[in-house]
Amino acid sequence: MRLLVAALDAELVAFPDDLPGFDRLVTGPGKLQAAYALTRALDAAAYEEIVVVGTAGAIDPDLPPEVYDVGAAVQHDVTDIDGVVGQHVSLPARVEAGGVRAGADTRAVTIATGDHFVDDATAVATIRTLGARLVDMETYAYIWVAERFDTPIRVLKAVSDRAQDDAITDWRAAVAACSAQLRETVRADYGV
Repeated sequence: MRLLVAALDAELVAFPDDLPGFDRLVTGPGKLQAAYALTRALDAAAYEEIVVVGTAGAIDPDLPPEVYDVGAAVQHDVTDIDGVVGQHVSLPARVEAGGVRAGADTRAVTIATGDHFVDDATAVATIRTLGARLVDMETYAYIWVAERFDTPIRVLKAVSDRAQDDAITDWRAAVAACSAQLRETVRADYGV
């Protein structure tokens, strides 16, 4: 059995309520809710794989609005005791997803996770220095928790916006279309 995870119900609108071979988990937005909900789910049951689906802002202007496998995650909203952005005091600077499918590695990207919705050019410029091409609010936490439980994780993100001014308006308009793209990817890759 696999676990299908999303932060918000809106990201799953194109998915049937019952997907054969998958349990479903909606965690809520942000790193804390993501870590808490996924920890509870993995403490209650063992899964052969976690499959995360969701939306992300593209901070790389050359990144087309497609579905991407996330290869790694960094945190953009932390600093260490020396003030180095992206470095946490006690957590690794980067976590690896490891669930990128064969043939998808050319589209594997690094995502920057933080507990606020990125929607301005100044923030994007700072975050890009961390080597990320996408931003979201949960992926780092999902990968970190999956590592603690030694459970393989695959993260699929559909580009919903450009993380610039009015990005929240773009996200609201795009989330259903992103869900449909994610559904097609899951159907193609998992046969359900």
